[in-house]
Amino acid sequence: MPLTHTPSTALSASTAQSSGMTRAAALSNVSPHINASLMTAQPHTSSAVHHHGAQDTVVYARSGHGAIVTEGGTKTQPMAPGDFALIPAWEEHQEVNEGEEEVVWAIVRTGREAEVVNLGGWGESLGDKGEGDGGREGEGKGEVLGNGRMLGP
Repeated sequence: MPLTHTPSTALSASTAQSSGMTRAAALSNVSPHINASLMTAQPHTSSAVHHHGAQDTVVYARSGHGAIVTEGGTKTQPMAPGDFALIPAWEEHQEVNEGEEEVVWAIVRTGREAEVVNLGGWGESLGDKGEGDGGREGEGKGEVLGNGRMLGP
């Protein structure tokens, strides 16, 4: 496989999204083993509680001061510029920006494209709560594929 380059001006927001945050795919569907994106969180926002299925996730804090919440909402790991974190596969978590500045993180995951499974809360799935619907990023109004396209209402 040849080198693949994505300039910052070509990042694609046509991927799975959460309110208050923008995920922009940088390298998606390029390699069968890895994908990369940029997450930008506006001040005073948080993602839905979610996990990334069987994908391990590496987070690099590029700018701003945010946090990753885990362990049922009881543990908060602050993230400052230059910090790294590993979110293991299936780990329920939430990205949080409680500050006054934008937070930007570079995200690298295993797998061809990002998988985001939003939950209704800690330990709950969207839709049929508690039964693990396995849907991807969305608001419980159908299943959204890793590329952000929605299937069904």
